[in-house]
Amino acid sequence: MPLFRNARFETSIAKPSGLPSPSGPEIAFAGRSNAGKSSAINTLAGHVRLAYVSKTPGRTQLLNFFRLNCGALMVDLPGYGYAAVPEKVRKQWQGLIESYLKHRESLIGLVLIMDSRHPLTPLDRQMIDWFAPSGRPIHILLTKSDKLTRGPATATLQAVKRELAPLGEKVTVQLFSSLKKTGVEETETVVARWLAAEAGEENATLE
Repeated sequence: MPLFRNARFETSIAKPSGLPSPSGPEIAFAGRSNAGKSSAINTLAGHVRLAYVSKTPGRTQLLNFFRLNCGALMVDLPGYGYAAVPEKVRKQWQGLIESYLKHRESLIGLVLIMDSRHPLTPLDRQMIDWFAPSGRPIHILLTKSDKLTRGPATATLQAVKRELAPLGEKVTVQLFSSLKKTGVEETETVVARWLAAEAGEENATLE
């Protein structure tokens, strides 16, 4: 059974104080508004509308928790960087995202969504700067790769890898296309490795 298939909605929260008690390892999904985050989640889950997809960026205003069959949780964070959102709301989202990424003990890794045509925006870099000091892994999906021909797509992938190389092996990068459903297995392999490492650490602690 694919890792994300049959994910089911569990809960939504609007502020850090509403976070549920940890009940399994959590994998966060974050990305700039309109980078294709909801489409990527739906493609991974094999579900048309698990995560809300809209022509208008900035629709996801909550932390949405989805339970995977393995017991882990996939957490969809609000999209960031959409200018038309009121400043007060944007600051609220930023506080929610930053608090979750910095302080959630059950969070084991971040899947960061970037449009392959516009990767590593200042806000993407800010997200990496928030999370990288935790020592937890980051896996970057360069989405909408079907919009690029093979040569430019490969060049973009290599350029992003080179730029993030100073962060070491904790940061990995791949191409992804929700339209063509390419890159799903690679994402599953990376996240499954995180879950296996987390399980190994827990077992070592118990011994």
